[in-house]
Amino acid sequence: MHRTATSPPPSAFFIAGHLALDFINTEMGSGDARVECLTDDAQVLAWLQRASVSVDMAGLSAHGSSGALHAAALELRETAKQLLLARKTSAYENPVILNRFLARSCHYQELHWENGNPPACLHHQRISTLVDLLVPVAEAIAELVVSSDFNLVKQCENPVCTLWFYDRTKSHQRRWCDMSLCGNRMKVAAFRAKLKSK
Repeated sequence: MHRTATSPPPSAFFIAGHLALDFINTEMGSGDARVECLTDDAQVLAWLQRASVSVDMAGLSAHGSSGALHAAALELRETAKQLLLARKTSAYENPVILNRFLARSCHYQELHWENGNPPACLHHQRISTLVDLLVPVAEAIAELVVSSDFNLVKQCENPVCTLWFYDRTKSHQRRWCDMSLCGNRMKVAAFRAKLKSK
């Protein structure tokens, strides 16, 4: 899918059932059909907001150079893909790049207690640069690689679809990234092929 210079980047899908897989899915297709959802810093920030990842930039001492967040997001996404494929095929992949992102974490807790309400513990991350905003995504990638049942981490069965998902269905028989995107198309194609063969 080619875009003109003035057309906005396509919106990413949030259908994977796991933050790390939704992040990997911000690049779809391949070759001439490749679609990139993260085209600049603003698009990365917009994706983080849509993914409900904290993007509170209060206290940022330096926003970093223009494009730094975008470059870091693409590097983290490529690393996530490599780790995912290695884990899926029982291979080894060096986690050094992911560990570099994880090392940026600076979590702290705050006791929040308003008069008349029960106390609650709020979790925060201290942010010093825009790239630090990717720490929760890096943590989700690490959690996926370490803790997930990789029999349930699947790629859409549509041969032209590259989207991944975590199969949380009760029967674990999910085959498509989404019924409205690929499931119905593939069912219609199979039905037409069946009619032609008669």
